[in-house]
Amino acid sequence: MSLPHAILTALLEKPSSGLELTRRFDKSIGYFWSATHQQIYRELGKLEADGLIRALPSEQPARGQKKSYEVLPAGRAELVRWTAAPQDPKPLRDTLLLRLRAGAVVGTEGLQEDLRRHLELHRRQLAEYREIEQRDFPPGRDSAQDRLRHLVLRAGIDLETFWTQWLTHALAEFAELPADQSR
Repeated sequence: MSLPHAILTALLEKPSSGLELTRRFDKSIGYFWSATHQQIYRELGKLEADGLIRALPSEQPARGQKKSYEVLPAGRAELVRWTAAPQDPKPLRDTLLLRLRAGAVVGTEGLQEDLRRHLELHRRQLAEYREIEQRDFPPGRDSAQDRLRHLVLRAGIDLETFWTQWLTHALAEFAELPADQSR
């Protein structure tokens, strides 16, 4: 149920077309809640049918012209309700961790190389998040909106920091494993 709320959030920040939403997701919300172009368009249709958003009137009606959407009062009320509602944390589901557990039973062939690959991916993501932090949150940007957006970014930075540290530790453990782990 979170994709419609992500879209409502993005549209409240700035009325947008589906294409613009997709681009904005790729640059911000998509770091922690991803959606494909098709999912966004499908959800826009549902939100419009439910009376939560509306297509803005275009200046010149033309076939195939992109529609821009804005949030209606009912959409804002739904986002307020959802934001205030309690929600339990979701349990961690990570394929890499499951594969390591399986490796204890069937052997670790290929895992060490994939751990290195994951480490590189997390290092790159961490570097990207730090660049965003430098660019978008210089000292003195401390409005309530900026502070909350920065808090979300800090979660990403902290998670990537955790994964880079954990993967470094995991690779050190692999270096100490007996040579024959293929079982």
